[in-house]
Amino acid sequence: MTITLNGRKLAFLALVALGILAAYVLGTSRSSVAHAEVTTSVPAAASSGSSTEGITVTGTGKVTGTPDTLRISLAVSATAKNIDEALASANASMRKVQKSLSDNGVDAKDLQTSNLSISPHYTNKGAPDGYDVSENLSATIHDLTKAGAVLSAAVDAGGNAVRVDSVSVALDDTSGLVGGARTSAMDDAKTKASQYAEAADRSLGAVVSITEVVTTPYPVYAQASGLALRASSPVPIQAGSQDVSVQVTVVYAFA
Repeated sequence: MTITLNGRKLAFLALVALGILAAYVLGTSRSSVAHAEVTTSVPAAASSGSSTEGITVTGTGKVTGTPDTLRISLAVSATAKNIDEALASANASMRKVQKSLSDNGVDAKDLQTSNLSISPHYTNKGAPDGYDVSENLSATIHDLTKAGAVLSAAVDAGGNAVRVDSVSVALDDTSGLVGGARTSAMDDAKTKASQYAEAADRSLGAVVSITEVVTTPYPVYAQASGLALRASSPVPIQAGSQDVSVQVTVVYAFA
């Protein structure tokens, strides 16, 4: 049988063929996209499950202690026509101060020469007119109940040559206070973490990491005048109080 196709039939058949081809291509494409969405969700879920989940909190602890140490800075000075005389006079005064401190229970390890200054001075016309010598001594007194008497005795021993530059109270050993502040800081952090876990309807797990910052007090300085300290009675020393604080950053896992 012979089939004769004119131009209009050929055009119609071509359109049908193109429609079938387009439908095939579109269906294949949609199937591929749907398959891709399913496969990519699996590694995403695995990644979420492998990441560390938990709570990061900060806790603060503070403990107050009473200073147990007095630190003083003393100086003696002398003026003479020549260096030898000025230095000898200053040395004599300093030896008296050091002996007084030692006799009153200050250990040699708690005495430290901190400065020596020798300088010439001149008349108004610029001519040499002698030398000034200054010697500085730092002392640490560990018994605050006796510190006032020790300080007064040292000043009296040096006489008019002595100058008290500064006094300060300090906590000599803060290890016990730091331990107490650290415990308080961890308790604070755990309380916060437990509250967050309960609010999130999760169970609190083990500690993953801890970092801390310890803040210890600086000595409290007070300027003092040597003339004001020269008295027959001990200088009254008020220790006051100082704080030691610890801040921790704690990471808890979920159970």
